[in-house]
Amino acid sequence: MSTAVRTVPAPAPAPPPAPAPTPAPLPVRLPSLRDAGPNWYAAVMGTAIVATAGAALPVPGAGPALTAVWAVSAVLLALVLTARAAHWLHHRDRARAHLLDPAVAPFYGCPPMALLAVGTATLTTGEAVIGERAAVVTAFTLFAAGTLTGLIAAVAVPWLLVVRHRPAPGTASPVWLLPVVAPMVAASSGALLADRLPSGGRWREAMLLGCGALFGITVLATLLILPLVFARLVHHGPLPPALTPSLFLVLGPLGQSTTAAANAAAADTPYSDLLAPLAVLYGVPVTGFALLWLALAGAMTVRAVRLGMPFTLGWWAFTFPVGTCVTGAAGLAHHTGLSAFTVLAALLYALLVTGWAVAGYRTLRGLFSGALLAGPRR
Repeated sequence: MSTAVRTVPAPAPAPPPAPAPTPAPLPVRLPSLRDAGPNWYAAVMGTAIVATAGAALPVPGAGPALTAVWAVSAVLLALVLTARAAHWLHHRDRARAHLLDPAVAPFYGCPPMALLAVGTATLTTGEAVIGERAAVVTAFTLFAAGTLTGLIAAVAVPWLLVVRHRPAPGTASPVWLLPVVAPMVAASSGALLADRLPSGGRWREAMLLGCGALFGITVLATLLILPLVFARLVHHGPLPPALTPSLFLVLGPLGQSTTAAANAAAADTPYSDLLAPLAVLYGVPVTGFALLWLALAGAMTVRAVRLGMPFTLGWWAFTFPVGTCVTGAAGLAHHTGLSAFTVLAALLYALLVTGWAVAGYRTLRGLFSGALLAGPRR
């Protein structure tokens, strides 16, 4: 009896493993603009004043560097204008909420000052690159836009403060000065532009008188607001560390008014002989008070740093207000011929550049990390 041998078929080879699915590329997440407020214009102002203030100092060979800074400020202005337009287009509810927020609404004084600051820097440092005609046209265009929006802010923000915000007693803040300083920045820029108007007729005289009216708006409004700010400090103590840099905003109307007076006196108008001594008589005591406030604000800032002062866009207050004191001191040096004012302007300019470098570096770092565009935690 034979035994049949059963053959077992070899197992079929296992199919090759399926290739792992290629992961879908992660979407690029752009930073949200929902919480980007008007305070971003402070970076434009602080950059433009570095160019303008540097041009007022007798530093040979500084032209190319100052022109580069002006170019950066012009690019920043274009970027912030675009971002703010997108903010109003896509986040209109948030933009309206900013207007109704007493802590944010005063920063609507920054957009007109940014326009005016870049326009002035274009006239003082950008002319070497784009030519005289283009620089003058650009400066006049930005002057017109900045003056108009500055006057609107100077009326609308105080109106909101009184009618809608109704702040509690003892809550006065230096940021209340922002909307009312814009007309003074326009006065300073307009005085520079007066010499670019036709010498025939009364165009220059009309420009200068208009700048005088703008000058008065800021000076008298500052006399109303500054006592409230100082009373708040005396009766309620120092500002919180995060808000302490705003104390430097008080330097804005002081330095800018000195600059405006000096620019008006230097313009070729029938009032030049009268304005030159008035610019000195006004500018010297105001500069003295500005130095007093600078010392007070500096001491408060040192205290806040020791308490752990965090970085915010409020650090840009270390730039533009200080820069106006530089141009004011340089104007006094021009009208008095005293080298002491030139030395003062140089020292203040060193402080300005230091503040600009620190604020710029911290802003870039916060921007790339997303911390500056993040909304408030809830």
